[in-house]
Amino acid sequence: MRGLVWMKDGGAEYAEVELSADLAAVGVAIGTDPVPYRLEYTLRTFPGYMTELLSVRVHGAGWQRAIDLRRSAHGAWSCETKADGHLEGPFPGGDMGVLNDALDCDLEFSPLTDTMPVLRHDLAAREGRMDFVMAFVQVPHLHVVRHPRRYAHLGPNAVRFESEGSAADLTLDDDGIVVDYPGLAKLVRM
Repeated sequence: MRGLVWMKDGGAEYAEVELSADLAAVGVAIGTDPVPYRLEYTLRTFPGYMTELLSVRVHGAGWQRAIDLRRSAHGAWSCETKADGHLEGPFPGGDMGVLNDALDCDLEFSPLTDTMPVLRHDLAAREGRMDFVMAFVQVPHLHVVRHPRRYAHLGPNAVRFESEGSAADLTLDDDGIVVDYPGLAKLVRM
């Protein structure tokens, strides 16, 4: 089990992460964009680092949102949601039918969820480039959308992330955890 802290331009994140043939994590984040919020999550994967569960609770002044996003062993996505109070923007959840080809979730603003596809395909160590579809969970609304992207090996512990309209060269540690995500987060060494 590792305790990890990332500092972000608009907040911070702490996660307790256990890596073996799968990934299990609990975390908490605070952020400011688009409104101040506090977020807690639980993440579990099946062996091979494919999402099994992402459970998220987020709240701010006068509102709260919750989502339990699940992927079955057969690849079917489902979610349960809750929304109280007023938060401008989309409601939690979304069309799960468009996620059939997604193996991974991506919690917006969290560098941890970039770990799963990189580990599954050993992209921090092996040459290659892979295209993925993610179940992208927008924060703080917890609205889920289909999000295509690409990860490409750049060198030892270095991977390029690309999606429509954005790209970043990620630095990872020997466990495949994101150490530096330019423009998003930097792991604080303890």
